[in-house]
Amino acid sequence: MTGHVPSTEELANRSAIQETIFSHCRGLDRADEALLKSCYWEDATVDYGFFKGDAHAFCELIIPAIQRYRATHHQVSNLLVARKGSNAVVETYLTAYHHQPDDAKREMSYFGRYVDHFQRRGGCWKIFFRQVVADWNQNWASTDDLDSGTLSALSKSARMPEDPIYSLKMKIIGPSQ
Repeated sequence: MTGHVPSTEELANRSAIQETIFSHCRGLDRADEALLKSCYWEDATVDYGFFKGDAHAFCELIIPAIQRYRATHHQVSNLLVARKGSNAVVETYLTAYHHQPDDAKREMSYFGRYVDHFQRRGGCWKIFFRQVVADWNQNWASTDDLDSGTLSALSKSARMPEDPIYSLKMKIIGPSQ
């Protein structure tokens, strides 16, 4: 309902769902299979168009595909949750950028939505079913310039475990969380 003031419980549920969606994006971009799988229930299924079936099998398949790209960047917004008890329908807008390998000198952006059925089990929200809905995409020549000029001194993103987030997380939080 538009304009409805959510209860503390509703906010907590939305926050848990949102964190799962954000973790899924990190799992893709860092090629972190364990993190990606943690977003889905063991019996979850997905419809990514090219792959329809077991979500955990998809996670195993997508990691080598993601690693082919020099970098990827999945960004989500406009997250809407319709919850009833331990089930929720969640629509999330998605923008994904894919920087092709250096020899291709191409970039691809994708705009669409995740349409998810979430379930809460044992106090935890995870994806039970995901369908990816396409709006449009673009392809163009890459103008990447990260290795020269003022950007060359910045830390660069990497896949798991080399990305800076993993070393900082290990220093502050530890390996078990």
